[in-house]
Amino acid sequence: MSILVAGPEPITDRRDLVAALERGNKPRDEWRIGTEHEKFPFCINNLTPIPYGGDHGIRAMLEGLTRFGWRPIYEGENIIGLESEGAGNISLEPGGQFELSGAPLETLHQTCAELHDHLAQVKEVGGEHGIGFLGLGFTPNWRRDEIPVMPKGRYKIMTEYMKKVGTMGLDMMYRSCTVQVNLDFSSEADMVKKLRVGIALQPVATAIFANSPFTEGKPNGYLSYRSHVWTDTDNQRSGMVPFVFEEGFGFERWVDYALDVPMYFVYRDGKYIDATGQSFRDFLEGRLPALPGEVPTQGDWNNHLTTLFPEARIKNYMEMRGADGGPWARICALPAFWVGLMYDQSSLDAAYDLVKDWTAEERQALRDGVAKHGLHTPFRGGTLLDVARRAVAISRAGLDARDNGDGVGASEAIHLRTVEEIVERGKSPAEDLLDLYHGRWGGSVEPVFKEFAF
Repeated sequence: MSILVAGPEPITDRRDLVAALERGNKPRDEWRIGTEHEKFPFCINNLTPIPYGGDHGIRAMLEGLTRFGWRPIYEGENIIGLESEGAGNISLEPGGQFELSGAPLETLHQTCAELHDHLAQVKEVGGEHGIGFLGLGFTPNWRRDEIPVMPKGRYKIMTEYMKKVGTMGLDMMYRSCTVQVNLDFSSEADMVKKLRVGIALQPVATAIFANSPFTEGKPNGYLSYRSHVWTDTDNQRSGMVPFVFEEGFGFERWVDYALDVPMYFVYRDGKYIDATGQSFRDFLEGRLPALPGEVPTQGDWNNHLTTLFPEARIKNYMEMRGADGGPWARICALPAFWVGLMYDQSSLDAAYDLVKDWTAEERQALRDGVAKHGLHTPFRGGTLLDVARRAVAISRAGLDARDNGDGVGASEAIHLRTVEEIVERGKSPAEDLLDLYHGRWGGSVEPVFKEFAF
């Protein structure tokens, strides 16, 4: 989750909220790629989760990374993240999941170079503390009560609220990992087309990157259990947002959606004030029970937008949110898939043509089925694999059209190769994990910590 933004500019009316989104419009030559990925830290000796404190805990890990120029971010006396000028930030998810929120970069080659630098850093520091990192969508064998809680005030508030609004919100917080990519748009019309493509094709990304078939040491009956968890986390702020496909959709309609999502908190003077279930509309009018008489700032609005969790969402950019965390080789593949679809106009038009006549019921059926069936999810007389192969071909054409080389002859399409192999075989990564579990691993999930660690 994003490190909080604390902007002082007051908001006086709804138009200010719309204008904040409109400021995300950028000319094509300023479009960038921002990749975020989470990973599970674990004790190499006994494969257990890593606590925050202690000589070899999460805090020590964060302190060790400062040797590379990262600056600590504190909440009270606790380091809860790192930042670096021009290099994005590192933040902690509720159960200690390490997240790199990468810098906005021009090419996929730069994105992969950033990821490799990060890998070298965390392996160096982690090795000194006996900490490894696992790329999976869901913890393969840890119970929720075994996972330490990170000392961030927002997570305390969210933990209590999640118990009231769904059955699996705590699993989402403490036991799941994702990879996502953040992309730009040039105008409201461009945002609308990209968001519709992103929402409609998100089940394709979920299937291609499905990587969470185990829970507490055994197969759970799903290929992406992380995706399943989101179906009953907090349905007021997640899902397929069907209004995005309605005539007239634009920034104003997204603002209305965000205003109707209940708040979690307000951040003041380094502390979190519980505002769970309260209305941002009331906040605009100075009637928020948690802060009576106060009106929100731009920072409050930015923070509220980070608490919306649909399959794709917009802020000053667009986030694709449907993929499981995975091993290092697949992290670059997720942004490659979406950049190929979104950043070449011909490919974006082709992707839109692919999905434009899908009904809300069809999109929802794909979302409902993909967690369990992956690429085999039924769709229009065939399966989602048919759609995935077409989408990947469109993405490849888009990357080729961008014509960004790495200086030694490789185009950006090289980063899509992992995805192409998955759809060529018609088999999600989770199915390979299940084959290993029932075969060479002899009914144990523990080998995953060795074979799929970074």
